[in-house]
Amino acid sequence: MNIVKADNLTCPLDGERLESYKKQLVCENGHTFDIARQGYVNLLPVQHKRSKKPGDSKAMVLARMNFLNTGIYQTIADKLTETVSAHIINDKNCCFLDAGCGEGFYFDALFNYFKGEEGASNLSFIGLDISKDAIVQATKRNKQITWVVGTNRQPPVENESVDIILCLFGFFNAEGFYKVLKPGGKIILVDPGPEHLKELREIIYPEVNETKQSNILATESTEFSLLNTEPVQFKVKVSSNEQINHLLLMTPHFYRASKDGKEAACILETLDLTIDVIFRVLKKI
Repeated sequence: MNIVKADNLTCPLDGERLESYKKQLVCENGHTFDIARQGYVNLLPVQHKRSKKPGDSKAMVLARMNFLNTGIYQTIADKLTETVSAHIINDKNCCFLDAGCGEGFYFDALFNYFKGEEGASNLSFIGLDISKDAIVQATKRNKQITWVVGTNRQPPVENESVDIILCLFGFFNAEGFYKVLKPGGKIILVDPGPEHLKELREIIYPEVNETKQSNILATESTEFSLLNTEPVQFKVKVSSNEQINHLLLMTPHFYRASKDGKEAACILETLDLTIDVIFRVLKKI
């Protein structure tokens, strides 16, 4: 496979195609966006923000990076690669968009898999996240991926230019995804299953509620068809207090848990965990 630079980014202000000029991206109406020294571009204008610093904080990003670097979630990355591979046509070019890429662990794993594969296809990779802190960390993982600060509601990508969208534990936006997907394009969703991190949740909550599932069925009949649903479940042992704290901080549970629950989790030295995720593949109708 040949890895090529993505050339389908668009101006978030007027939707026009962006072209590279020196160390900037420029649209035909003269809007310019600097390419940061780390290599990413910020395509999230102020009017698209809902807070001063949207998305995951630097502390959450670093906690997730440190936890994922242990390889505890490698099984999920491997399953992602397997799932994506099943939907690649080897003699055609393909653009991937990781919508809500975080600090890039899963996208980097996918990139490195295809980088070593033989084939005539040209592949481009766009990692998109609303958190600038996440994108800054992502650039440290991989300099060849096009990293972009932006929103899933209005992905700054040309309409009908993306073959496969990845959305792992992220914000599913049917309208935004539909616009940028090619006809027949696929979305690969990964969401927590009902048993995901149940042992941790039993510690931090007085009462454990069932994990909410993505409401994709509402969009299925008009915009997407659901091709496949596959649960992936496995057991892991987290063997350090530091990693347990990283796990707690990297999830939304940190902000929802009771004070007593967080204190109980933060002193643990080991924790046996159930990892339960659901892979879904949707196709644009």
